[in-house]
Amino acid sequence: MIKITFPDGTVKEFEDGISGIEIAKSISSRLAKEVLSITVNDQLYDLTRAINEDASIKLHTWNDEEGKHAFWHSSAHLMAEALEVLYPGVKFGIGPAIEMGFYYDVDLGNGTVLTDKDLPKIEQKMLELARSKNEYKRTDVTKEEALQFFGERNEEYKVELINELEDGTISFYQQGGFTDLCRGPHLPNTSYIKAIKLNSVAGAYWRGDEKRPQLTRVYGITFPKKKYLDEYEVMMEEAKKRDHRKLGKEMELFTFSQNVGQGMPIWLPKGAQLRESLESFLKRVQKKFGYEQIITPHIGNINLYKTSGHYDKYGEDSFQAIQTPQEGEEYLLKPMNCPHHCEAYKFKPRSYKDLPVRFAEFGTVYRYEQSGELHGLTRVRSFTQDDAHLFCTPDQLKDEFKKVIDIIFIIFKALNFTEYVAQVSLRDKENHAKYIGAEENWDKAEKAIIEAAEEKGLNTVVEYGEAAFYGPKLDFMIKDAIGRKWQLGTIQVDYNLPERFELEYVGSDNQKHRPIMIHRAPFGSMERFVAVLLEHTGGKFPLWLTPEQAVIMPISEKYNDYAKKVLNSLNNSDIRAVLDDRNEKIGRKIRDNELKKTPYLIIVGEKEATENTVSVRKQGEGDMGSMTITEFSEFINKEVEGQLSSIENY
Repeated sequence: MIKITFPDGTVKEFEDGISGIEIAKSISSRLAKEVLSITVNDQLYDLTRAINEDASIKLHTWNDEEGKHAFWHSSAHLMAEALEVLYPGVKFGIGPAIEMGFYYDVDLGNGTVLTDKDLPKIEQKMLELARSKNEYKRTDVTKEEALQFFGERNEEYKVELINELEDGTISFYQQGGFTDLCRGPHLPNTSYIKAIKLNSVAGAYWRGDEKRPQLTRVYGITFPKKKYLDEYEVMMEEAKKRDHRKLGKEMELFTFSQNVGQGMPIWLPKGAQLRESLESFLKRVQKKFGYEQIITPHIGNINLYKTSGHYDKYGEDSFQAIQTPQEGEEYLLKPMNCPHHCEAYKFKPRSYKDLPVRFAEFGTVYRYEQSGELHGLTRVRSFTQDDAHLFCTPDQLKDEFKKVIDIIFIIFKALNFTEYVAQVSLRDKENHAKYIGAEENWDKAEKAIIEAAEEKGLNTVVEYGEAAFYGPKLDFMIKDAIGRKWQLGTIQVDYNLPERFELEYVGSDNQKHRPIMIHRAPFGSMERFVAVLLEHTGGKFPLWLTPEQAVIMPISEKYNDYAKKVLNSLNNSDIRAVLDDRNEKIGRKIRDNELKKTPYLIIVGEKEATENTVSVRKQGEGDMGSMTITEFSEFINKEVEGQLSSIENY
């Protein structure tokens, strides 16, 4: 017999060799129908895999990320099987589960081109195969056997992957007539997959290398119930309406130009105002928390990034070295702000009495993203981070970390992000080699983050392998208005850069010590944050943030002069107002400005000009009646002040 410990601490005995699905059946028949995978001693298992020792377990359903991962990973294999049936000779790259569904990179060969028109027949073949109820069978083989199996089938992409694996046992999964290289876990059988939607076809270079073959990437998503697919399709229709690229164009916030370069956003006046409002808000909050603003160059000597370790880790993803007229001198476009902030700290000797030092900067950085990966503002080559770096003593670390959490709470409150999970991102337990620094310092950093999150009462999940190369972090995963998840806000603890840059302070013992460094970016990047905010709000921002708080619309050209007088008065009262004096009917002007999400529409005609008043309409609510210009100004400023006060006092 073996002892199985459940998440609530309950311990039950089962026969050696019990499987996850059998444990679920012992609890209830309903659970057995809903469970999709199981974690056994922190390792994900197939439900049919035998458990041969005492273990702590957690059963995962569709409501758990682990359950969805097993479901979508199994679906990727099912799609590959369908492709193999429909396109004999197809070769396979990788087919992972992703945040919303899965994809598979395939080489169809013979000049075969797959388009969106081909997706319905692939869906039908997948459904047909799913109904066959074929088991996902795991087989463990040696590396030599794996190479022989895929070599005989001329699967060069799989052979390349296998050659990079360490010697030892390798797992295969087979369902029906399809066999794949995979670590799992997978569903018990294909019949769990009830509803299928293949979304799109794209090109993807093998291993992300533009010099390697371009494969065909097929994206899809599946569900255990048809109603989940129906809900998903409604969400996707809403997402199309909220697409930040569409809204950004309609609202004249930003644009891109091939002449400037791919992935290099140009912020138009309204977008620049939006960014300025966000930056001013965060600067005001940061000032209350003792931050000091600094400004650093957009380029740096290549040796700066070699010292920090960023060049070794991300050199290939950086814009390559800039040569100067001086021989042997090389610079990089700044890929990170933190090395510059370390140099700012070193400007003068520091005492423990000076700490914590809190440097903040809206610093623009540059990273080379492949053209196929660029997407609106969410994946760009030039972006501005709301970066800050705190240098503190060990005794100050936890309190400083918790204060950063407080700042993130204020931002979420300000922008109505009410649903979020804090992800504790730690080292990969099995691959410490990809991180820099001493194990002892990593242990202390991870402990500080876990304790700070617990003391703030955060709803947390732990993800191994998601740490930065120099330290663990706390990432905030928010859910937007239509249920999608985004990563916004990050806080990282770093013992390693202070060591690499030889940062010091003199302690109370009159000895030199290393400070601890906290990296934090509540917005993350201004570009990505604005994209998420646009889609979360549908472009309808709170009054304090919106680029244009009011638009003045004269009924005819006769009242343009009065409209300009109103505009001048409002602008002098710090209200962001604009004039729409187009030679259009007032109904057209109202419709157009409603689409632009302008909060207040001001109509002026003969009555208003005579009485020195304005007629006010509120976005989405209609007519508010007549006010004097002064009354309207006071009304707007009071609303803005009320919004900001409630946020900052949160």
